[in-house]
Amino acid sequence: MSAAGLSPQALAEACARVMWDDDNATRHLGMELVSIAPGEAVIAMDITEAMTNGHGTCHGGYMFTLADSAFAFACNSHNQRSVAQHCSVSFIAPAFRGDRLTASAQEVSRRGRSGIYDVRITNQEGEIVAEFRGHSRTIKGAHLPE
Repeated sequence: MSAAGLSPQALAEACARVMWDDDNATRHLGMELVSIAPGEAVIAMDITEAMTNGHGTCHGGYMFTLADSAFAFACNSHNQRSVAQHCSVSFIAPAFRGDRLTASAQEVSRRGRSGIYDVRITNQEGEIVAEFRGHSRTIKGAHLPE
């Protein structure tokens, strides 16, 4: 498949398919790509017992990974290979075994080789459990041939 002639939405979907097939971490943690659009991605994950910490809550590393995956799909939706340059997360509320967390990534800015993306993680009740900000940097290469 070639990127030539694809609409921005079709391009985002094609890039997501290519990335999904190679993203072992995201797939093996049981994440689900809910939606993709140019500069946006929504990914969900169910919290299992194996993801809980000594406090009986979801380990923050799993929440970070969920947000990072949504960030990755959003910043790679323009057919430019992009990687994280800097990320930060603020944990707002705990998540628990059995919760379904959803990370919604939104492009804030994309200029030159740099991008900024905000990711909000909510639980199945719509309550915010974490906020994540990622800074991306494009690298050589594309997901689809031009």
